[in-house]
Amino acid sequence: MNTRSKQSPNRDEGKKTPLPRGLRQKPIRQQGPLVGTRELSVSGDVSSTLDIPKPEKGAVRVLFFGGCGEIGKNMYGLECNGEILLLDCGMKFATEDTLGVDFLVPNIQYLEERKDMIKGLVISHAHLDHIGGIPVVLDRIGNPPIFSRRLSIEFIKSRQGEFELKKPAIYHEVEKETTRKLSDTYTLTFFSVTHTIPDSMGIVIDTPMGSVVFTGDLKLAHDGGVVDPSEEKAFSIFKDRNILLTMADSTNADRPGFSLPEKKVVETIGEIIKTTKGRIVLCSFSSQIERTIHVIEHAIANGRKIIVQGRSMITSLTIAFDLGLLKIPPNAIVPVESMGDYPKDKLLILATGAQGDNFTALDRMSRSSHRHIKLTSDDTIVFSSSVIPGNEEPVQNLKDRLSRLGVNLITYQTSDVHSSGHANRDELRWIHEHIGATFFTPIHGYHYMLSAHAQILQEIGMPKENTVLPDNGAILDISPDGKTITRREEMMPTELTVVDGNAIGTVQDVVLDDRKTLRSEGIFVVIVLVDQAAKRVRKSPDVISRGFVYLRESQKLVNRARFLAKKTTEQHMKRNRFINIDSLKRSLTKDVQNFLFSETKKRPIVIPVVFVT
Repeated sequence: MNTRSKQSPNRDEGKKTPLPRGLRQKPIRQQGPLVGTRELSVSGDVSSTLDIPKPEKGAVRVLFFGGCGEIGKNMYGLECNGEILLLDCGMKFATEDTLGVDFLVPNIQYLEERKDMIKGLVISHAHLDHIGGIPVVLDRIGNPPIFSRRLSIEFIKSRQGEFELKKPAIYHEVEKETTRKLSDTYTLTFFSVTHTIPDSMGIVIDTPMGSVVFTGDLKLAHDGGVVDPSEEKAFSIFKDRNILLTMADSTNADRPGFSLPEKKVVETIGEIIKTTKGRIVLCSFSSQIERTIHVIEHAIANGRKIIVQGRSMITSLTIAFDLGLLKIPPNAIVPVESMGDYPKDKLLILATGAQGDNFTALDRMSRSSHRHIKLTSDDTIVFSSSVIPGNEEPVQNLKDRLSRLGVNLITYQTSDVHSSGHANRDELRWIHEHIGATFFTPIHGYHYMLSAHAQILQEIGMPKENTVLPDNGAILDISPDGKTITRREEMMPTELTVVDGNAIGTVQDVVLDDRKTLRSEGIFVVIVLVDQAAKRVRKSPDVISRGFVYLRESQKLVNRARFLAKKTTEQHMKRNRFINIDSLKRSLTKDVQNFLFSETKKRPIVIPVVFVT
């Protein structure tokens, strides 16, 4: 099986096939900021002007907004002759360091100050770490036109439905092996690459200096290390080109050999579907459309009905169905409410939640709280995904809950049920030997991945000075004569940019610090009732504590804090003719916080509340 992306069929040709009943979603209830249309307000100071010199005339500048030293937030740019071309615009999910925020996006202050220079945004493929930032970034950078293949555009539109743009997004559909001239500076040529989602592509950007190759995420279709002829054909476009620079995916650059072929994964899952006697629940990323389509085909071939659980999974398959990528009989996918009409050994459930996220379909099944699906020892759960770094503990807890239910668990650690969509070292070596660039900069990965990728280029003969490892915010300039590549001392801003409710900005840093303190130190509220005429505290201050100490067992500490609050308040009133509420609150916060730290070595958030009568 060749997993290379095929051109999307035109869904408007001929009579449209009705959507299977099992993919028809109920309307989303309006419950919280992530549901429905969101109008985002920009917070933080974006008024300062960056002191970064313009690139030298004729030079090519390379910009790194995200995706370097991290997984996620992929966004890069080229600047030449006063024009900027952007490549991808991704997001990153919140971590423990970004408590409570919805997600993170690249810092784009450099672009906000140069929005008139932006000629377009090119999207390599439809994964959220490459498209997820578009809804909250596009307005702020002048609404440049978006260039991508059809499936990617449909996913961007689907996500755009959650947000409100000042102006409608402008889309230009492109296809592999086509060329699009944007200006006298940039001409784009698109080539298909193998990845885990259809319509993935790399981009060749022709500039007056030479061509820049942006691979996007990719691996190679191969059989035991023998590269598929389709790859030879796709990479033949570089044969007679002057490739100035390659920017390439580094995710698996530290892994030896070739990656597990997707063909082997699909064959393994197909055998599990064929030989398993009971009900099967297969969990994967909703964006693993290519694999999911083949899994559905295997299920149909073995007489199983398919149940789809998880809104993102339903959305992905609906888009694939509308574009003609998923072609199935009308009743192959059935609603979960109808599953009782079929024997368990004739069912395959496709579900989200393999990363241990709360409230996903698999999470609810593991807790026996799913409305329709109750797991038993006759069920087999297939985890057709690896564990995202940082998710190890939630995934382990999920597996433990499933194990207690007695189900049969199959994971990528025990069977070939998952393969990464990113190239290993020998694949990357093959790719670079066929591109043959003068300069190289690794992207998309933690720093050690970028470093491992650069080593591959040096192994095949590229001079070390021709490879540059970037960080987020880095600026590289290729000289007008094309002989040197230099990392500038100046950096673009890299302050954390978060989407939190209906706000986007860097000002959230203070909020995040408070959230971290609340999590680790707790909160201590002091309520003081003041008699202004008598200049005294009317009664002993009240205290409320959450997450700091248990009040019933800390009466001595609490009483001393009350006495201190009373003393601080009365001293303030003696010094001042009239009570300055703000000044009094600052004094209370400082004195009480210092006292609590001296007694407990903890610094809870102290909130003084003052009532004046």
